[in-house]
Amino acid sequence: MFFRLNILLRNIRPLLRMNQRHSSSENIAKIKVNDIEINYLKVGSGPKVLLLLPGALGSIFTDFKPQIETLNRDKYTIVVWDPPGYGHSRPPDRDFSPGFFYRDANYAISLMKELQFNKYSLLGWSDGGITALIAASKAVNHVEKLVVWGSNAYVTEKDLELYEKIRDIQKWSPRMRQPFIELYGEKYFSETWSAWVDSFQTILNKNKGDICREELSKINAPTLILHGAQDSLVPMEHPVYLHKNLKYASIKVFPDAKHNVHLKYPEGFNSAVDEFLCGTTQ
Repeated sequence: MFFRLNILLRNIRPLLRMNQRHSSSENIAKIKVNDIEINYLKVGSGPKVLLLLPGALGSIFTDFKPQIETLNRDKYTIVVWDPPGYGHSRPPDRDFSPGFFYRDANYAISLMKELQFNKYSLLGWSDGGITALIAASKAVNHVEKLVVWGSNAYVTEKDLELYEKIRDIQKWSPRMRQPFIELYGEKYFSETWSAWVDSFQTILNKNKGDICREELSKINAPTLILHGAQDSLVPMEHPVYLHKNLKYASIKVFPDAKHNVHLKYPEGFNSAVDEFLCGTTQ
C-alpha cells in the first residue's frame, strides 16, 4: 500500500491541477445517477467503450492518468468515474455499510445507462476491480470484456493484517498524508480510510471473508487478469483464484510490478490491455 501512496504523493498535486485544467476541454461533468451526482470524465470517440473504475479513495486522475493520456482515442471512448463518496462524487460521504461493492456496481451500470452506452468493457483496479467483477455478473448482456488487476474475490486474516498496519494515518509520514488531506480534508480522509479497513473486517467476520465469490460463475465476458508479482497488498493467491473461477479468463503477471502496475509500467500495461480489447485474445 505504501508504494501506492508514494505514487500518489508524486502525482497528486499536478493531477489536481490537471483536473481543473481539463474541466472544460476534457469533458469532465456530473450526471445524476439514481440519487447521487456522479463526477465523470469522457474522452475519445472510438467504437469501443470503456469504463475505468478506481481503487480505494481513488479518483479519475489520481488513478488513471497514463490511461487517459495514452489510450488511443480513435479506438476507444473512455469513461472514468469518481465512485460515490470519492473524489468529486460527494456528497454524500462514502458509505461502507454491508453490500457497498454491490451498490457501487449498480451505480456503475446505471451511469453507463444514463450516458446511453449499451455495450462497454470494464477496467477495474483494486477495489474498482471488485466492483467491475460484480457489475460484469449483473450486466451480462452489456459488458463485452473485463480487465481487473490488484483485485480479490475474498479476504483472509493475512489480508486484514496488512490493512491494519496502515489504518492510522497519523503513523504515516507527513509526505504520505498531506496529498490526501489536500484532496479530502484530514477528518474525512482519516475517518474514511479507517472505515475502509473496518469494512473488510466486517466482511471477514460476518461473511467468512467472501466478497463476490458466487458472482464469478455468472460472468460471461472474456476477462484479462493482470497482476504485479511484487504486489504486497494483494497476494498472488487472489489472481490465481480469479483465473481458476472465471469461465473465459487469461492471466498476465508483471514480474517486477507491484500493486500499481498500470502507473509504474503504463506502456506494458496499456499494450496488454489494447491487445486484449482489440485483438483476438480471449
